[in-house]
This record gives sequence, structure tokens and C-alpha cells, in this order.
Amino acid sequence: MSLLPADPARASAPRASAGSQAHATPPSPVPGDATLSQLGLERVLVVVPAHDEEASLAATLAAVRAQLPRAALVVIDDCSTDRTAEIAAAAGARVVTLPCNLGYGGAVQAGFKYALAHGYEVVLQLDADGQHDPASAAALLAPVLSGEVEVAIGSRFLGQARYPIPALRRFGMHVFARIVSFVARQRFSDPTSGFQALGATAIEFFAHDNYPSDFPDADTIILLVLAGFRVREVPVVMRARSAGSSMHSNLKALYYVSKMFLSITMVMLRRRMLRARA
Repeated sequence: MSLLPADPARASAPRASAGSQAHATPPSPVPGDATLSQLGLERVLVVVPAHDEEASLAATLAAVRAQLPRAALVVIDDCSTDRTAEIAAAAGARVVTLPCNLGYGGAVQAGFKYALAHGYEVVLQLDADGQHDPASAAALLAPVLSGEVEVAIGSRFLGQARYPIPALRRFGMHVFARIVSFVARQRFSDPTSGFQALGATAIEFFAHDNYPSDFPDADTIILLVLAGFRVREVPVVMRARSAGSSMHSNLKALYYVSKMFLSITMVMLRRRMLRARA
């Protein structure tokens, strides 16, 4: 039985076809005001995974609405124990409440399944904690909506990180960026970024059995490139969390590093099958 609520207001739209070669064009910002008014936002679903984010969610959704007034908005409530679902509904977002806590990756994948079920062509994925600046949405959406790439990943290192990043975490991000860049044969600077835009073929790919349940980061970038998707980093602005703590903090960081190395290894073992898909 599907957990996804009906969306009668959304008519199913034809899906755009996309190429399958890895794309190595250097990232560049979207200029000026050829921005949101020309992007066809009725094709876009903004997916906000949220677990116990009542302190930051209202401000995040208000900022999304201000920047993307014509885009659909769904909050994936990952079995929160606070007022997350209530606040999302009060803000006018559609709410999918999961019956158990699936973790960050599971919540994001539920958003992909929602988009696929309701015919959206593009997903803009951003976190509920206020770290991802919706003012950067146009830069992410433009290359996907134009068909230049299937996936655009927001990079704080090509753009701006308006908060201090601890030295140890910055080092870890650099290590994984080097690994991803080596395997993909394409430079990536911010492999832990969850600020992304994905086109129809990538949505369908991840809506099935190709998405990790907890930390979808460097491993998913490698997965996409080996499967033949065109992926590009785009400069974005990221800010400090407005509330809560990072999923990469404390002992979670140790689990994250070991799990990510294992996950990358498993992706590499699948590379022949993924290249056959491409």
C-alpha cells in the first residue's frame, strides 16, 4: 500500500528525455534575473525532509515560498516526535508523514517517490534546518530545467559558506571530494551537499532501489556518474543551521566515515552493471 497521499491538483506531465554521458563542463552561476520567472516552476517539486525540525521549519518554508511561489512543496515528516507535521501543514505545504523513522536518505527517497507518482519533472531537494539558502534555487534549477544536466549539486565551496566549518569536518569533506573526483574523472568540491536539483530520469533512478537510507552523499554522486548521468556542481550559498545539530556531528561522524567508505566500495563493485545501464 502506498504511503503517498493523492495529489489531484497536479496533472501528470510528460517527462523530458535526458542524455546518459557524464558532463564535465565547469560550473557557473546563473546570471541575473533570467532566473525564476523563466524557469517553468510548475514542473518543480520542492522536497524538504524533516525530523523534529519544529524550531526551524516555519522560517525555511516561508523562505522557499518567497523564492519559488509557483513550485509545489512537500515536507517529508520522518516520524517526528514534535510539531513538524503541524507546522508544515500550517505553512501550506503538502505533508507526507512516514510511519517510522527511515533516516535522512529514506525521507528523501520518499520525496522522489512522491514526485514520480504525481508527475513532477524536477525535484529541488533542500534541508529543513535553514542551511540551504532558497535564493540559490534558480542557479540549481536552471541547468536541469534546460536539459543541460540531469543533476545539479550545490557547492558551498564554489559559492559561499556563511558559517565556520570545523577543521576536521572540512578535512573529511576534502578527502571525499578527492575520492569522488578521482572515480568520476570530474572535479567535485562539496560531496556532502544535500542542496540539489534532479531531473526526471534521476528521480526515477533514485525512487527505486538505488538510494541509501541514511547518508546519501559521496556514494550517490559516484553512483550517478557511473550510471551515465550528467552531473554538475553549481555555486550556492549555505548558512549555519538555525536550530538542531548536524547529522555529521559527534559519534555520528565516525559512523558516517566508515559507512561512506563501505558504501563507495559497494558502488564500485556495481560499476560494470551501472555502466551497462548507461
